[in-house]
Amino acid sequence: MTAELEALTAEIVSCRLCPRLVAWREQVATEKRASFSDEDYWGRPVPGWGDPDAALIVVGLAPAAHGANRTGRMFTGDRSGDWLYRAMYEAGFANQPDSTAVDDGLELHDAWVTAPVRCAPPQNKPETTERDNCAEWFHRELDLLGSARVFVALGQYAYVSLWRYLGASMVLPRPRPRFANGEEIPLADGRTVLLSFHPSQQNTFTGRLTREMLAAVFARARDLTALHRADPDSASNGGVRRPGSDRG
Repeated sequence: MTAELEALTAEIVSCRLCPRLVAWREQVATEKRASFSDEDYWGRPVPGWGDPDAALIVVGLAPAAHGANRTGRMFTGDRSGDWLYRAMYEAGFANQPDSTAVDDGLELHDAWVTAPVRCAPPQNKPETTERDNCAEWFHRELDLLGSARVFVALGQYAYVSLWRYLGASMVLPRPRPRFANGEEIPLADGRTVLLSFHPSQQNTFTGRLTREMLAAVFARARDLTALHRADPDSASNGGVRRPGSDRG
């Protein structure tokens, strides 16, 4: 990790700006879930992680109370992470499909995983002020990931947060394209935003998001990052939407 990202990580993990989130993350870390009662919870803000030279940036929502809030790594230790990293592994962005702990040997290749909110929120619902407080970390982190060419937004919340960041430095399509799973949005500078339903238990248990749907998004991300690596000046595909997109 670069010195700038390391310094930013140190700032993020020491943040106590949002009283509600601080209280909740620490309460969860103290009371614990019975199945993890013998573990030491992280109980702090969770930084992004991965390859600092990544062409692919994956954006989630926030740490899960007994997932990343426990393990200290985004999408690690819960079923959402099982789905995400399996898809990334199958697409060649990870060296293994499992993500259980920070020392489990998982490595990301040409990919970085982050979220616009860094503390586990009650009921997985950050308040607007909490999102805005966290925006500094999110924006500064993305600024440091200068090789990014493709963004995968997992869910509407991630999409809107990413759109705000992008809109601060460039002209974006107006109105903002409607969120739809599998949607592909080319940007004027040649970068691409891909949309996917979040791999939450609610979405995966109900079949709203299937393994094949998530795999298709990351397969497309793989193709786009390979294109940019081969020809850094290449444009995106002109806005062609992939077949089979599910509106939602």
